[in-house]
Amino acid sequence: MPSRVFKVSFDSAALAAALVAAAALALPLALGGCAEERAPPMPFKAVPAERIVKPGYTQPGEGLVAVDVRRERTNNVIVKFRDAPVYIDGEPVTDLMNGEHVTFYLKPGVHRIGVTTQFDPVVELHFMVDPRYTNRASVTFDKDHRITLRRVAQ
Repeated sequence: MPSRVFKVSFDSAALAAALVAAAALALPLALGGCAEERAPPMPFKAVPAERIVKPGYTQPGEGLVAVDVRRERTNNVIVKFRDAPVYIDGEPVTDLMNGEHVTFYLKPGVHRIGVTTQFDPVVELHFMVDPRYTNRASVTFDKDHRITLRRVAQ
């Protein structure tokens, strides 16, 4: 059989428009697999009292400043169900599960707040506790599923 050659001509503007439309449709599908799924916003739950192993840190008192440590909520199943033990100045106090928070009452000055998981070393943050500022820390997981801790503004 002889081969046949067909001459096809394209309108360059129409071709460009079709390519842009295809890219616009494909981009969310391509990025959807890479991005971490954020959980819908919900109020943080307090850590239950039975999981506080050093209750002195969670009791308000004169001259003490409230420090809120929150574990940000995620839908990522790789880290969602890991508990995150929390340490104050090297002492284990409690653990945080997905979407929980705990309020510590600490003397003004620098304190070490640490978090970990069964897969991560302790990550410590030297936290300046000052009644003039927002005293909040956020526990999250990075793209490699490693625990992180940082100070955040309110």
